[in-house]
Amino acid sequence: MNEMSSDEAKRAYRQDMLLASALVVAGLALAALSLVQIAAGDRQLAQATPPLQSSPAPSPSNTPPAESKPGGERPTTPAPEPARPDPQAQKDGTRRTLPPAPAEKMAPPIPQK
Repeated sequence: MNEMSSDEAKRAYRQDMLLASALVVAGLALAALSLVQIAAGDRQLAQATPPLQSSPAPSPSNTPPAESKPGGERPTTPAPEPARPDPQAQKDGTRRTLPPAPAEKMAPPIPQK
């Protein structure tokens, strides 16, 4: 009986060593392939933002700038207009996202100290 279990132990040990060796060889091959790819030199540079472009020169105009008045008002052309929602949205108003909580789910108020 001891010889049989000894043979089985040797066989299991050999299989484990074979598997471990295969994994080591696979890891080394992967590392070698990665190094070859890095050394190949076919690299592309990723650029996050487009290159800066100079803005076009302002066209010369003969009109002088607007007069500045005391009080800080700036002339705007055209005058700004207030935002107006469409009539349907105005009629509906804002809707709640969730329905109100039932009374039994609400906690009692927190007492002041």
